[in-house]
Amino acid sequence: MTANDASKEEKVLDMVYSVLVDVIKDTTTDPRLRHPLSEGTRSNIRDCLDLITARRTELTKERGAHREMRPHYTDEPQDSMVVPMPRSPKGTRQDPDQS
Repeated sequence: MTANDASKEEKVLDMVYSVLVDVIKDTTTDPRLRHPLSEGTRSNIRDCLDLITARRTELTKERGAHREMRPHYTDEPQDSMVVPMPRSPKGTRQDPDQS
């Protein structure tokens, strides 16, 4: 599969995902009312969204890219580091009730 094919596939996946989410938004009803879509149709929509997400993940891994959607700040450390905290000796902790 060429990069252009993958790009087209990603565009198709994004568009189908977007349309399915719009259908969900447009047909969402008050919990007390009967939903206009059958339970089977709603289940199929959920399954389609799961498949789209799985395929997006596969395409991203094939490219060697990551799909982390969380924003990062420029001064944010890229590697995590455990900072040891000194333990206080027993009995030195002040309880607010004992003051």
